[in-house]
Amino acid sequence: MNNPIWNFEQEPSDARLDETAINLRAYFDSIPDEKLQQYSPEWSDEQTIEWDNNFRDDGNLMLLCCERDVDVNEYRVVLEKCIDYRNRVRAAKDNGVKTNE
Repeated sequence: MNNPIWNFEQEPSDARLDETAINLRAYFDSIPDEKLQQYSPEWSDEQTIEWDNNFRDDGNLMLLCCERDVDVNEYRVVLEKCIDYRNRVRAAKDNGVKTNE
């Protein structure tokens, strides 16, 4: 299967998204699907940080153009929503349903 072009950045959300939240969603869009599928919610925060390999020494994600820091807790919550989004898009594509990725 060819990887679809993800668009989690523009996926509707129940919460109001600030610039940092949108940038975090765009960051997840840039992660290859093969890598994202390796993630396990069972991992410790340290394992998650090591897996991503883009966290600063202070424990926050290194994101450009952000209004605030993203810690590993917020990262994991949004990452799991991104994984759910990709699973939905992938399933729709596998069933021949056109999506608005």
